[in-house]
Amino acid sequence: MTSVLDSVLIQNNFSTPEIRHIWSDDNKIAKQLLVEANLAKIQGQLGIIPASAAKNIIEQAQVEKFDFQALQTESAQKRHSLIALIHTLQTLVGGQDGEYVHFGVTTQDIVDTGIMLQTKEAYEVICSHTNRLIKVVADLTKKHRCTLMMGRTHGIHAIPITFGFKLAIWLDELLRSQRRLEQLLENEVFVGSISGAVGTYAAFDGRGSEIERAVLKELGLATPTISWQPSRDRFSEFATVLGICSATLGKIGHELFNLMRTEINEIQEPFKKGEVGSSTMPQKRNPALIEGLASLTQPVFSSVSLMLQSMLIDGERDAIHWRNEWVALPEITSYLDAQIVNLTGILSDLTVNTDQMRHNLELQGKLSYSERIMFEIGKKVGKQTAHKIIYQAAMTALEEDKNFIELLVNDKRVSGYCSKSEISSWAVPENNIGEALSKIDAVLAKVK
Repeated sequence: MTSVLDSVLIQNNFSTPEIRHIWSDDNKIAKQLLVEANLAKIQGQLGIIPASAAKNIIEQAQVEKFDFQALQTESAQKRHSLIALIHTLQTLVGGQDGEYVHFGVTTQDIVDTGIMLQTKEAYEVICSHTNRLIKVVADLTKKHRCTLMMGRTHGIHAIPITFGFKLAIWLDELLRSQRRLEQLLENEVFVGSISGAVGTYAAFDGRGSEIERAVLKELGLATPTISWQPSRDRFSEFATVLGICSATLGKIGHELFNLMRTEINEIQEPFKKGEVGSSTMPQKRNPALIEGLASLTQPVFSSVSLMLQSMLIDGERDAIHWRNEWVALPEITSYLDAQIVNLTGILSDLTVNTDQMRHNLELQGKLSYSERIMFEIGKKVGKQTAHKIIYQAAMTALEEDKNFIELLVNDKRVSGYCSKSEISSWAVPENNIGEALSKIDAVLAKVK
């Protein structure tokens, strides 16, 4: 085992079965053969190669007819990634018909178009799983629209929010990633290549562009304006969009990790009977799923960086840089899809400790309402003066463990303008969430 993606023991922590199949040798060869078959089909229809040869090539271009060990052996001997496939297909087709295998194209055409088919397949899985995640987050947001909790800035209690408000911020971010994913189609990221040695269609006798359009239409890929053999920005755009999505999921994972801390205890990830948190501490219920979710963003970032480096192509093509794609694309799509599916499972069965959220709201007494009280008193004495008054009372309450509200009530600078009942009414969590609920509703309205 040289990769976590290959390990039967742990691969499900880092990938999903759907994505693993997409990047399997079986699917890779199947996609390359699909390109060869559709190339022959179109060339046969256009009279560029004999129709009988095209039919024979299509019939033989089936992955189950290929011996992978033999392909590996010949590839190593020839030091070429595709030549064994071409030779085997030619042998299977046989005779004069075999001479028309791989007619007019170069290795890069088949490899690029094949890996783009795999990438688009992975993209479709990720889009489907993202849509499911968004539904789960939206449902949880609706459920906890009014569930009060403490908002925190710099890790310290600030003023109240609702759990639904926190979720709606995540949801809005996920909706932007969903839109970015959709824009990959609009931007024609998923293109193929049937353009020959240096992308000039020189071996197609003036019909290269026609052949390329027809073949790529059959394959469900867009047609590029010009050769992209030395232009790998489409893969980098794809990787970057997925990297942003992974960053969102990693951020959510970190937040859930902190909310599950024993001292905070506002959420619990799903826990099943028989699950073990520690080999030495039987009482532990560790955030195993949450940690797995958060842990995958860093390797995604590394692979996105590697993908960006694949743009540094020399000349019309080289094998130094674009081979990065063979490493980075499977890793990015695998890790991200694992994150998406993992978070969907976590949130689908998340325990939200609403009583603990309410308890945590009161940890600092009424100090968390100092902003509201300051602005209300500021209407009478001015904002800056009110800030000074409230600051002094807040520091005294913190340092001397005194009642914040009583300190204000007994301050003549305050009591002359406000009664105790007024001040107390400002120190109620429900009255201190501003326009949070309307903002939640605005986000929910964007969900398709």
